[in-house]
Amino acid sequence: MNPLAAGLRQPDARSCGAASVVMARLVRDAVTPTPAAFRREVLDCHRRLTAPRDAGRWQVPWPRAIGTPPWAVRHELESVTGHAHEVHVARWSRAAAYDRLATAGGALYVGSRTLPRHVLLVLPPVGDADDGLCCYQPSRGTVEVLTRDEFVGARLRSAGWPYPWLLVTPAG
Repeated sequence: MNPLAAGLRQPDARSCGAASVVMARLVRDAVTPTPAAFRREVLDCHRRLTAPRDAGRWQVPWPRAIGTPPWAVRHELESVTGHAHEVHVARWSRAAAYDRLATAGGALYVGSRTLPRHVLLVLPPVGDADDGLCCYQPSRGTVEVLTRDEFVGARLRSAGWPYPWLLVTPAG
């Protein structure tokens, strides 16, 4: 079974970033764990990604109340993919951010007008058609499509958060 079709949801309100990077690994490996195993793995990953140190490196402080720091997601995606990743601000150049995600996939932070609040996994594109960004939505355990118009117009419907904030994408 495709892990994206398994309905695997983030186990709590703050683990969307960890759920997204765990799903990236599951998709890469074509593995579908049980919901209980997914829950354990996401919670373990979240503890590691929000700790003061990750993989022996000090991490810049990030308010735990707003979830997983983007640099920790970057390190984890580098580990999963074996490729360097970069963090980009999407708020002021949404068209360029959309194009970057449409080319390579990655993690997308969305939120309110004032704060990033949720993380989605944007899957690498399949085929040439631009039908939108195919995203794993960890709060529902589903796949959703974000259109260019929704993204650029800051009218996303991702867990109620309309604004794209940050992306974590492969470097280059």
